Formats: sequence, C-alpha cells, structure tokens
Amino acid sequence: MNNPLYRSAIPDFRHVPGSLDRCSCCNNLNLSDISGDKLHEECGVFGVYGHPEAANLAYLGLYSLQHRGQEGAGICSSDGKQLYTEKAMGLVADIFSEKRLKKLPGHAAIGHNRYSTAGSSILKNVQPIVANFALGTLALGHNGNLVNAAELRKTLEDDGAIFQSTSDSEVVVHLIAHSKGESFYERVVHALRQVSGAFSLLILRENELVAVRDPYGVRPLCLGQVDGAYVFASETCALDLIGAKYIRDVEPGEMVIINEQGLTSLKALHSERRAFCVFEFIYFSRPDSYIFGHQNVNSIRKELGRQLARESMVDADIVIPVPDSGVPAALGFSEESGIGFDFGLIRNHYIGRTFIEPKQNIRHFGVKIKLNPVRELLEGKRVVVIDDSIVRGTTSKKIVKMIRENGGAKEVHLRISSPPTIMPCFYGIDTPTRQELIASSHDVDETRKYVTADSLSYLSMEGLLRSVRGAGDYCTACFSNVYPINFPGEHMEQLEFLFK
Repeated sequence: MNNPLYRSAIPDFRHVPGSLDRCSCCNNLNLSDISGDKLHEECGVFGVYGHPEAANLAYLGLYSLQHRGQEGAGICSSDGKQLYTEKAMGLVADIFSEKRLKKLPGHAAIGHNRYSTAGSSILKNVQPIVANFALGTLALGHNGNLVNAAELRKTLEDDGAIFQSTSDSEVVVHLIAHSKGESFYERVVHALRQVSGAFSLLILRENELVAVRDPYGVRPLCLGQVDGAYVFASETCALDLIGAKYIRDVEPGEMVIINEQGLTSLKALHSERRAFCVFEFIYFSRPDSYIFGHQNVNSIRKELGRQLARESMVDADIVIPVPDSGVPAALGFSEESGIGFDFGLIRNHYIGRTFIEPKQNIRHFGVKIKLNPVRELLEGKRVVVIDDSIVRGTTSKKIVKMIRENGGAKEVHLRISSPPTIMPCFYGIDTPTRQELIASSHDVDETRKYVTADSLSYLSMEGLLRSVRGAGDYCTACFSNVYPINFPGEHMEQLEFLFK
C-alpha cells in the first residue's frame, strides 16, 4: 500500500540542525547520537520454560541481545505459583547482579531489552509489563510497534481502562483483560486481531509461556531448546551463548504455547503476505545471527557489499568500513572489486552514553571520540568507505572530512550497502522524521556535496532484493514508501508525530 502519509511541503534538510544532542542539564554529549547517525531497533525479547536456572538464562539471553535496546531491561520469572519481576534503566550487566537474579526464582522467565520508540524512556515503560486480570497474572514483553495503538488506547480509556505507562505494548495487556474469550488463548487471539502493526510477543503466566508473532513476520523470533527446556529469542545469537539448539523460527501468525503438557502450536493470525524487515539484515541484527528462515546475517551483508561493488565500481587503493556495522559489506566489496581491505577507522568500544566535551574547540569531536583514522593506511590514498546507511548525513559528513583531513586521504568515495532511506519506519524502529532524512529531500549528487565525498553511490533496490534472496517477502517501506500494514485513516497525518 502506497500511503500519502506526509504533507507535500517538506522542509529542506539544510534547515534541520545538525549538531549532536546534549543532555538537558549539562553540556554532556549524548553518545546515543554518536552511535551515530543510525536507525535503532526498538527491543529484544527472550524467554525460557522448564529450566531450573530460568532467570540466569534470561539474563544471558538479554546480554546477547543488548544491541537491540540499551535504555532499560527487565526479567520476570515464575515458580509455578507467582511471578517475580526485576527491571531498571540501563544496560543488562549493570542491572542484574547476582543478588538481584536470586530474587527471580522459578523454572520459567521472560526478559526484555528496551530502546524506546512509542513511549518515552522512563522506568514505567521498561518491560516486561506485569498485570493482574480475571484469569490470574501475566507478564508481557513486546518487540515491535502497533500503528493503531493511539486509537485503541482512546477506546479502552473511554471504557474505563487505566494505563500505567505510555508504551503501546500496554494496549495489548488491556485488550486481553477486556476480551470476553472463554480461555486465555482465545483472549490473546481476540486481542491481537484488533491490533495493527508489528509484534513478536512473549507472555508469561504462572504455569505457561506463550509466544506470538504478527502475521507479517516483521520482527524475527526463533525457538530453541537447551537441557530439555524450550527457549524463545529475537535472534539466534542468544541461543548460542547458553548452548541452546535452534529448532525453527516462530512462523508469522503463529502462537506457540509451552506448559506442563509440552509444546502446542496454533495458527492464530492470518495475512496474505509476509513482510520481514529488510533492515534486520542491513544493520539491526548481530552478524552471527540467523534470521528469517535461518539466513546468516553476516553472509547477507557480505553479499550486499559484493552487489554494491558490481553496481558502483571505482578506481581506488583501499576499501575501509565504518565499524562495526560496515565491516561485512566492506569485505564483500573488497572481494568483488579486488581492491585491498583494511581497518582504516578504529572504533573506541569503551565509551558510555555521555561524555564531557572539553572546553577548547576540537574539530569533529563527537565523531572522534568514537572513531579515529589510521593515517599510515590512508595518507595519499584513494579510499572507498563502506557504510550500511545514511540517515541525516551529519555523521557521514564528519567521517568523510576526518578521513580526508586527519587521515590524509587523497580521495574519499562513499558507498552505502542499502538504498536511500527516504521514509520513517512505524513497525518498531526508532526513525527520524522524514524532514530529517537527507535522502527524502536531496538527490544523490546533492547528498554527495553535503557529505563532501568525491563520489557517492547507494545499493539499488533491485540489488538489495537480489542479495536477500527474494522480492516478495520483505518490508522495504523506508526505501520505497510502500507500507505493507495499513494505518488507521484518521491517524495517517499524525503518525510521524505519534511515533517520533
């Protein structure tokens, strides 16, 4: 569906401030922007049933999925009689001490990493959401976004529902509680048939664990097994850390129920098509993960680089990645082009979320705190720089200038292993507004001039779909403005604000 979501008068990108965000109470740099000019996944989920150290496994699973959300994390466990919850703002390793994990007894647990899109970044929005209702207690963890959450929330509030958070995930909890279904499973299906959007859900009750994936399959969710216990995870890298064996993906529209009777699978939700998020391959998922039919992310990214080289060859002396996400594509580009690969940019992995900027002026300080060029490799060279995407363009501009001025490069050719990002995502990605996406208002040559590169090329849409093996199964809305999941009519012009 091609949705006329946005007003035709789009402000020119040059009018959008390009400075790094700063903490509101001081002059600290916000390094979430330095990470930098990137799109961010919203959440990661992990669940386990039937293991005596369920909470510890959930902790390790969330640790593996930290890249999917760094603002907060939570774990809820069950001992068969009641649920226990621990959650906080911050990183997994900082939140869950041994003492805290001992407060989470039981054989079942679900965990959630959060990077806020819908709902602000505050503790009450950290999941799992725990609630009491007519059939007992449930805890819910959600990866994705509901595009009709505002509409549903208003209806529920008019019916007397009281919300404790601003997260769209709480809407699902209320829909389950308000459902008239006789069984818990009927209530879940009834609730999810009312929502529109992307969701990979884990629901924990006293004696069972339920996993549901939206009928389009937008976000990944897999099933594994370890020591006789069943495990769910957003990505297979979480299975690897705990020694779990991958069984299969949870199918789009499938509900998987695990309890004392074993595993039951129901086809609960239906759609005429699939719409796997193609950006999971480009940037979001970890390279060692297997997603969407057990395809290896690293292999796909290398193929994106090879295809990029076929489409946009350039005479150059060295290929370098923007680390870390650009590394596989840069290797593929190097292999296909025959131009030597090296790490011309070194990344500092040991920075926190804020950093005190020195009072004296240091050029490109925000980028240099994370990346620094290796002059010995770059000086006098024609350099091909591989990155996975350009969002606002501000960080790309600083990197190109840094390679030229600090690294001494003779030429800088920027190659992007995805098509131009022209539209926001409403299915679980923290995307800037359309006005902030440089490719929505600038053609390739205008963008090249802005980032000061000698040349700039993006991967074509055809090349992208060829590399990920199939055109009909992926959501490419951020590149194509074709949104596979319908939006509620009265909210179409408000969506950009609602999900900012």
